[in-house]
Amino acid sequence: MSAPKSVVKKIDELREQIRYHNYRYYVLDSPEITDAEYDRLLRELEGLEKEHPELVTPDSPTQRVGAKPLEEFGTVTHAIPMLSIENCFSDDELREWVDFVQRQLHGEKVEYSVEPKLDGLAVELIYEDGLFTVGSTRGDGLTGENITENLRTVKSIPLRLMGRYVPLPRLLEVRGEVVITKAAFERLNEERRKAGEEVFANPRNAAAGSVRQLDPRITASRPLTIFLYGVGRVEGKTFKTHFESMDYLGKLGLKAVDKRAVVHSVDEIIKFHKGLLEARADFPYEMDGMVVKVNSLEQQGRLGIRSRSPRYFLAYKFPAHEGTTKLKDVLWSVGRTGAVTPVAILEPVGIGGVTVSHATLHNPDEIQRLDARIGDTVVVQRAGDVIPKIISVITSKRSGHEKTPRMPRDCPVCKSPIVVTEGEVVPRCQNIACPAQLKGNVIHFGHRTAMDIDGLGEKVVDQLVDKGLVKDPGDIYSLKAERIADLERMGEKSAANLVEQIEKSRNAPLARVLYALGIRHVGEHVGQVLADHFSSISEIAETPLEKLRNTPGIGPVIGSSVYEYFRNGQNRKFIEKLKKAGVRMSAEKRPAEKQILQGITFVFTGGLDTMTRDDAKQLVVSLGGHAAGSVSAKTDYVVAGKEAGSKLDMARQLGVKIIDEKEFRRMCNLE
Repeated sequence: MSAPKSVVKKIDELREQIRYHNYRYYVLDSPEITDAEYDRLLRELEGLEKEHPELVTPDSPTQRVGAKPLEEFGTVTHAIPMLSIENCFSDDELREWVDFVQRQLHGEKVEYSVEPKLDGLAVELIYEDGLFTVGSTRGDGLTGENITENLRTVKSIPLRLMGRYVPLPRLLEVRGEVVITKAAFERLNEERRKAGEEVFANPRNAAAGSVRQLDPRITASRPLTIFLYGVGRVEGKTFKTHFESMDYLGKLGLKAVDKRAVVHSVDEIIKFHKGLLEARADFPYEMDGMVVKVNSLEQQGRLGIRSRSPRYFLAYKFPAHEGTTKLKDVLWSVGRTGAVTPVAILEPVGIGGVTVSHATLHNPDEIQRLDARIGDTVVVQRAGDVIPKIISVITSKRSGHEKTPRMPRDCPVCKSPIVVTEGEVVPRCQNIACPAQLKGNVIHFGHRTAMDIDGLGEKVVDQLVDKGLVKDPGDIYSLKAERIADLERMGEKSAANLVEQIEKSRNAPLARVLYALGIRHVGEHVGQVLADHFSSISEIAETPLEKLRNTPGIGPVIGSSVYEYFRNGQNRKFIEKLKKAGVRMSAEKRPAEKQILQGITFVFTGGLDTMTRDDAKQLVVSLGGHAAGSVSAKTDYVVAGKEAGSKLDMARQLGVKIIDEKEFRRMCNLE
């Protein structure tokens, strides 16, 4: 039985609306509707397609991730070879190329299209009658790998071209660069470090590694985008200039490389290059130079190609972001969260116009992976504003006198034992009073989701610690109003209010106290789990390791972290200080509440209207559910509020159900 015409029409309308809003969001970066409105359209389409599966098409916005993992990639032969590009590294070399072009064109007037050269993975996309049919890597320029299913997951690649501004071509081949932002790259590597996985060396490797996954679901979980820089074959449309072809791609809903311009002289090219170089550090993507192209396609045709590169293109590269130097020593630094990380001391080397004498080595596993030794000759990379890091060791230059760095057993700052928690690669100092962590610990202790001490902000904490009034978070209970009033921008009234807030915090629930202690892996939810299973902090401190690890909702990693925290002598002294200050150390009796959210995991993103996100999380926990901080395949619901962020994108990629605040309140029996 065929679906009613009204349903077919509605599905077509929804798909067109969603494609348009994807274009506004992912290509123009200028959305016209809220995330909640977008989700409503997508949910409506998903519902209709579920009722009428015979109407599901490969180009539907709901079908980005659907393919099963591959055993290997197939190959694609490029109809027009994806040639390499000639490089130059100085103004003089650029002038030589411009002179060559002028000579070949017998002094004709020449326009040049200039644009950033992004450092990612080169790919080709093929559209037939507006439908995305094949995606491939550059490969050797003649043949690449078929990565169609992976490229379908990249949100800035439309599955169907947009025909509302210009007619669709019968055939269109476009070339571009799949990239990842520098900020997203750092977040991705941090997640991989925490998971004990090998980190990516740079954003280009992250983009390439993400696109070349045999499982498209992994690609879908990575924050990738694409910028198109050229057109191959096209049927149904002709162009006079390269710049015109780029504008045409934008009208089809494709994301052409931005920051491009048309210039008319070598001096203008140099000026554009200088501007990009100055913007390099703040540019969101890795940019390793500028591409200069003869703008006229007719002139390009007369200039022709060499064996491997066109004569009408040139890449004016930026100064290298890498340098070679000696690893003189390895020192160990303690961060504000207690992470003990190795810092490489280098013989000073100039990289990209900056003298580098220190670099990060991330963690002991990274030292082992690199096999880095004191005295080695190493390759150091400095990418934009990212901290310099050692990316490789030149082992052929070893003399035999190099020494392997050793991780200290005790904290370099406070001399407390260093703890390596099971499942983690970063060693940590768990001493709550460690000077390297003190300010961060005090701020965390007073946070509204912990002891909820209003007024104990960063500027106040800075002064309290700098003046020696607070040497661990427990010292705040000894503060007097008259002493606080002497702090900058405080006064008697503000001091009295802060003391009142400190006094009130002595009665904080046990779950909040446990969270405030700053135990590794003990967040708000785990604090509540511990408070539900144990009667007091003393009981937790005396519980054997195996019992902690086998506590429901805790597990081996968190259990080990809690156990090690209470083995630290400084932490035990801190707990005693809190007890003497009158801080509640035992669980309060609470009336039993119906566990209507038992076993359900929620993630919140964006602002809520009727409650704060912290209140919403506490509500979930009180009703038996779990409030997680990040979206995964195990998430049941993502609650999207105003200005929802990247968690919403992840939910869409993983197919997690998205609800609004009103639906969440209904689930909690509040409406």
